[in-house]
Amino acid sequence: MILILLGPPGAGKGTQAKLLASELRVPHISTGDMFRDHKARGTELGKTVDAIMASGGLVPDDVTNAMVKDRLARPDVGGGFILDGYPRTAAQAAYLDQLLVAMGRKLDRAVSYEIAQELLVDRMSGRRSCPKCGAVYHVTANPPRQAGTCDREGTPLVQRDDDKAETVARRLTEYEAKTAPLKRYYSEQGSLSEVPGTGTPDQVLATALRVLGRTR
Repeated sequence: MILILLGPPGAGKGTQAKLLASELRVPHISTGDMFRDHKARGTELGKTVDAIMASGGLVPDDVTNAMVKDRLARPDVGGGFILDGYPRTAAQAAYLDQLLVAMGRKLDRAVSYEIAQELLVDRMSGRRSCPKCGAVYHVTANPPRQAGTCDREGTPLVQRDDDKAETVARRLTEYEAKTAPLKRYYSEQGSLSEVPGTGTPDQVLATALRVLGRTR
């Protein structure tokens, strides 16, 4: 099964990608993992991405597309795969369609995790992390035993700039502007399914599996 996962920051898409990959027994492929892999291997693509990111620029479509093409040429995707973080634009989606046709394959479903913006702001603005061990907490959903202090390290927790309410709201607005055309693209193809992103991770997974016609 070949899936694309869509969803705004804070929707739990990364968690769901891992759970679905385990259930369906296919690899979970994320743009971040691809970038890190190429950088670790010292490939030309990795060097290009590293230079672009070091200068604060955005990785252009042709570079990202080349990484995706390289990754999908590996034998572990024979039984299918889950793409997380790609495509991000309708242009990338069109490239992926062409790539899949060249591979003699096609997309099964684009799954979009839907959640109200105010809930996303609460989820993300309530996050706190330990600067020492990286543990992540939430002030109400997953608080530390002692308020403001990491359970493991005893270190004061911090709030990332990206998780501040005003920053989160701006990121969500940008996400909607960029992904609305992408959702429309897959909707017009008849391959888009929307899944509520609320509930426990297991509940969200169960809903997605039903949408995909799978049972546990």
